[in-house]
Amino acid sequence: MTGAVEFHPLISRPDDDDPDVVVVGRPEIGEFVELPAEYGEAIRLLGDGLTVEEAERRLADERDVEIDVAELVEVLSDLNFVASVDGRKLPATEVPRVHFPRLAARHVSWMFSLPMKALWVLVVAAAVLTLVADPGLLPHYEHFFWSEYVGLSVLGATVMMSVTLSVHEMMHLVAARSLGVPGRIGFGTRLHNLVVQTDVTAVWGVPRRRRYRVYLAGMAGDVFLLATLTLMVAHLPLPGLVSALCRSLVVAVLMTIPFQLQVYMRTDLYYVLRDLLRTRNLFDDGLAYAGHLRDRVLARLLGRPGPGQDPTAELSVHERRATRIYSVFLVTGVTITLTSVVLFAAPIAIAGLLRAVGDVAGGLTGGPLLPGLDAGLLILIEGCILMLFVVTFVRGHRHWFRRRRPRTA
Repeated sequence: MTGAVEFHPLISRPDDDDPDVVVVGRPEIGEFVELPAEYGEAIRLLGDGLTVEEAERRLADERDVEIDVAELVEVLSDLNFVASVDGRKLPATEVPRVHFPRLAARHVSWMFSLPMKALWVLVVAAAVLTLVADPGLLPHYEHFFWSEYVGLSVLGATVMMSVTLSVHEMMHLVAARSLGVPGRIGFGTRLHNLVVQTDVTAVWGVPRRRRYRVYLAGMAGDVFLLATLTLMVAHLPLPGLVSALCRSLVVAVLMTIPFQLQVYMRTDLYYVLRDLLRTRNLFDDGLAYAGHLRDRVLARLLGRPGPGQDPTAELSVHERRATRIYSVFLVTGVTITLTSVVLFAAPIAIAGLLRAVGDVAGGLTGGPLLPGLDAGLLILIEGCILMLFVVTFVRGHRHWFRRRRPRTA
């Protein structure tokens, strides 16, 4: 390989922590890699039209380094960074679909300007002062039930939450677009939770200090919505039903915020924590280390050979320390959450379902009709959510459900 190399559109920037390292990536497929600065310079030279041999000579003359640029191109080809070599087009990889492709930074950057930040602070501060002056406006669990019929209340809350979750994820997407980063919104699962999530992997092409905007945009939007609803209920002459719906929405949105604190899952604040700790893949590294400790304990108890190398051994000192501490929180958090599901959430859901089935059966056998319809509505809503969770989980874990071929001798 000696000729010209054509790349797909790439991003190259200095690493946040090491000036001798560059981050190179292809945003449209969300693939990034860290390389020594000399390799980043080689990519720049190839992108300027130099051939492989010319780039090698230029680096040797100007930087006094010898780099096998041909081997570098092969590695970049495996990452789908290279479009053609010596005029020969390489097989194109599938590019994930981007939502709202026409949305550009010039359309949304104003949302993160200083005047808008000042407006956010003023609205939130006004809401806090309003709650201090009138504690009766503080959210209460009873506000969730805006109707005397539970099924109707759940339906209303589900619709409102669907809208607010969409707005939450759109805030992530808009924040990413304000930095020129593509993204897409879809469903995902976190342990037993069905979640709406925004894939902004390409944010790795942005310096760390600017990535926090993307991570925190959803929660900032939630807080602004809560503050606005509080001010509306307190200071506007709203009809009784509208006021009840606003209070119900406040409770529903408020219930989603503690979820973001569960950093033992990939929540918004997990990504904030990951970058604050200067780690690259905190969750997967922490999970791998926890599995390593489990295997080591089992090996000692069963008298078997110990596991292989510590998966954190190749990490830097500070990243290894952070990963090991995080693994403790990861295991503890997951254990507490799943135990709570087994002891409380699942029994409550089953008991509620059985009660609803009883109400439906009563309505079909001559009992009160409205409670039966309300219970049927509740079963329909929860059943649809459960079905969506199952479908999303299976799609995200296809490798768990693939039939293994029997080994042949």
